[in-house]
Amino acid sequence: MSLAHETTAMEKNSANIPPGYDSPGDDATGHHPSSVGEGNIVISKQNELRRDLKGRHMQMIAIGGAIGSGLFIGSGGSFTTGGPAAVIIGFIVIGIMMYLMMQALAELAVMYPINGAFTMYICRFIDPSWGFACGWQYAISWLTVLPFEISAACNIIHYWPGSHGINNAAWITPLLVALVAIQFFGVRGYGEILACLGFMILGIIINVGGVPSDHRGYIGNKYYNIPGVTSAGFRNGFHGFCGVFVNAAFAYTGTELTGLAAAETDNPKKEIPKASKQVIYRIILFYVVNLAIVGLDVPVNNAALNGSAGASSLHSPFVIAIQLAGIKVLPSIFNAVILIAVMSVANSCTFGSTRTMQALSANGMGPKFTAYVDRKGRPVVVIIIQLLFGLLAYINLAPNGGDIFTWLLSLSAITVLFVFGSIAIAHIRFRKAWAFNGHSLDEIPYRASLGVWGSWVCLAINIIALIASFYVALYPVGGPNLSAKNFFESYMAAPFLVVLYLMWKVYSWFKYPSHRPLWIRTKDIDIYSGMRQSQREMISGEGVTEEQRRASIQEMQEEQQKKRGINSYVKAAYQTLCVAGKKKDPLLGKRREG
Repeated sequence: MSLAHETTAMEKNSANIPPGYDSPGDDATGHHPSSVGEGNIVISKQNELRRDLKGRHMQMIAIGGAIGSGLFIGSGGSFTTGGPAAVIIGFIVIGIMMYLMMQALAELAVMYPINGAFTMYICRFIDPSWGFACGWQYAISWLTVLPFEISAACNIIHYWPGSHGINNAAWITPLLVALVAIQFFGVRGYGEILACLGFMILGIIINVGGVPSDHRGYIGNKYYNIPGVTSAGFRNGFHGFCGVFVNAAFAYTGTELTGLAAAETDNPKKEIPKASKQVIYRIILFYVVNLAIVGLDVPVNNAALNGSAGASSLHSPFVIAIQLAGIKVLPSIFNAVILIAVMSVANSCTFGSTRTMQALSANGMGPKFTAYVDRKGRPVVVIIIQLLFGLLAYINLAPNGGDIFTWLLSLSAITVLFVFGSIAIAHIRFRKAWAFNGHSLDEIPYRASLGVWGSWVCLAINIIALIASFYVALYPVGGPNLSAKNFFESYMAAPFLVVLYLMWKVYSWFKYPSHRPLWIRTKDIDIYSGMRQSQREMISGEGVTEEQRRASIQEMQEEQQKKRGINSYVKAAYQTLCVAGKKKDPLLGKRREG
């Protein structure tokens, strides 16, 4: 099937369609159980996820998934590879890409709050085979990140002298038990926020010489020019700067989970835009500002920092900054907070992998048993599979365990770059199909702040990041150059993605002939199923007149005008960056008549 929308799918069956959905075949999660595979849209109550996530839950998912070992530990490797200036620029560039991607994802998620979110958007707007490949690789990357985070947590524990000499198995087991408890009983918190904000204040105090125990006094930017270290600010030049991209992509991974939670949100029209708009603040405050302060307070030639990369790190660059200031006790406290943050990401791993695998299976792209959801709305089978993958953390006990986790880290980082780029393409194709079917931008309830141009910029940055990662994989900082082992450790996700794509393309070539084209033609793109009921009532279709459509658009504009406020220039500037713009997208032009 090419995901084409049939006219009959526009007819409303109010007796069978759950509240908030208007397309036949939408269950309470908005997905179509066999729509991708068989071309039949049927109503199913078997695989429902509960729609009870509130705004606070969305914020916890976004923060808990994105702020963890990538920021607190993996950033140390970025400093030694590229230097503090390269880290700041690299994280800003990838941060811009993340913001634009989240805006595109928010627009799609508000329009289609369906199970599987961006995986299903890729299937619907690009190609089912590419969606299959991206979806399963994304799920597998989260499966492998879980043992990485647990191993990172074990090494954080080894910061305390009393833990030295104790086998890691003594820590892995209780950490896994804690994760099981969290998954089935639910425990989340805001320790990451406290850690980031607290370090910002402390880091500034350290830098200006406000700590009595710090013999260095005023530091300023002297670590950007260290005697004996060539170009400390841009260590290893352009080569080192390219190396920052992989770590930056890994650090930002998890931000997209708010889009994945669309099918479980009780009010996606309100909560998803709110969560996506706050991405810009998390990027600036939690990443860029904190890493800039670390770069000012910690020299790149610090012995402990040179070992802080991946799961083998015993010291976080944040903890090193506090240690260098000679502050007692606080390093241990901050290390404990980092441990909590890392475990929070491990918990988010389960959310990312389970929801993706369950959605793929529910749409005929995976084993049927993994689509099962219990009475409480939990995908129990895939949760168990994810937790079983956590047992891979015991690999850390092996002598060469660190090498294995290098593979896991690189697989996850490159994977999300492919997924983020695909989300941008899906948004571009959605806008094109929306205009092709005669609809205006005024009918979209939430629009990406920079429109389709933002998605093009996001895609361009994404391609640059992939090229930079490819270059570093061939010529890694410090060598050896052109090593097959090093290349596949860093870029294994690319060939693996191609294998997954070809698997489904060949399989569906014989089973679903409509999947044979390389991409879905614009006229065949389904823009209606999975849509919210209020949005469905606003667009033209069977029984909806042009007058009714205009009245609905007018009502929506008045509602948004009230939220915007009156005579507030500051708010207007804020709206330009963080809220959907009101200008017509120049790439789409005028709405097609008829």
